[in-house]
Amino acid sequence: MILLFLSVSIGSLGKVLNEAGVQNVTLTNSVFSGSDNGLRIKSWARPSNGFVTNILYQNIVMKNVENPIIIDQNYCPNNQGCPGQTSGVKISQVTYRNIQGTSATPTAMTFDCSPSNPCRGIRLEGINLSYMNRQAQSLCSNVGGTTSGVIMPNSCL
Repeated sequence: MILLFLSVSIGSLGKVLNEAGVQNVTLTNSVFSGSDNGLRIKSWARPSNGFVTNILYQNIVMKNVENPIIIDQNYCPNNQGCPGQTSGVKISQVTYRNIQGTSATPTAMTFDCSPSNPCRGIRLEGINLSYMNRQAQSLCSNVGGTTSGVIMPNSCL
């Protein structure tokens, strides 16, 4: 079975200090079409005890998605309640496997992780995302991980 999604977000995490975590999530055999975000993990730029771990995204098709793959740990809408702070949410063991398709923007992969709690154990396996029939870009801050197979855009891990 193939599922059609507009977006899947894990977040907004870390708005409060004591917050439960998210773990053991799998999304597979899905299509995203024309959405603002595809595979998104978002946390507030605030102190928190939260976490995200053991996430698997597998066999996903993106069709003209603005942010096909994005981790944003510096979420602070309108700079209200969090300027100058960093996310306490710990993000680890996130796997992106066999993600194909097109980005609506030049940047297809963004890993904007917290300087105080960098993302760890991010795995890219068989990624092929393009922008307007050209190579897309990837952006990375404070992230560690591994790659295997063809990775397009080129990995910044």
